[in-house]
Amino acid sequence: MTRPRRATTISPRPGVKVALFGVVFVALLGLLLVAAVRDAAPTPSPVGARPVVSTPRPALSAAEEAYAQALWPVHNEVKAGALRMTMSGVQYKTQRLDVETLRSQVAASLETYRRAEVQVRALQPPPSLNAAHDEYLGAVVLYQQSAAEMMRIADDREERHLLTAFPLSQDASRALRAVGAQLWPGEYVPS
Repeated sequence: MTRPRRATTISPRPGVKVALFGVVFVALLGLLLVAAVRDAAPTPSPVGARPVVSTPRPALSAAEEAYAQALWPVHNEVKAGALRMTMSGVQYKTQRLDVETLRSQVAASLETYRRAEVQVRALQPPPSLNAAHDEYLGAVVLYQQSAAEMMRIADDREERHLLTAFPLSQDASRALRAVGAQLWPGEYVPS
């Protein structure tokens, strides 16, 4: 008696699978090789372009260093006042702060700016830092104007005061960063 034959399914030959895998593998290796070569190759500069050479910033003179050290504690207070004022505005807008608390917190910042103005005016910058000194003083005055405008919201509950105060504060912040980059290049700059 003969046994009945089983039905067999025809499967692709293992050779076809191996060949297909090999082709895909070689293609991926080729892509990796091309990417590595492109990454390692120097990027051509435009015709006529000069290479960028960074020159180290010259060290501050003794007089400039003394001015920078005298301004540093004032600068820290101004930055703290600016952060306090900004956070007060944000908390007010997100309804985590009532208007009277906003007013008192911004008033504290305003007092910081007024003290800072007196202290900055008392400093005698060297001639090379006169422009930076004036810019810093201007920033402190802008912060005072911004704080005074923010405090007006307690009088009439109009949020337009916040909208008016914000650009003044932003301009002051930009000026502080510019002077800070000149006097304290390694200073932490908040985002």
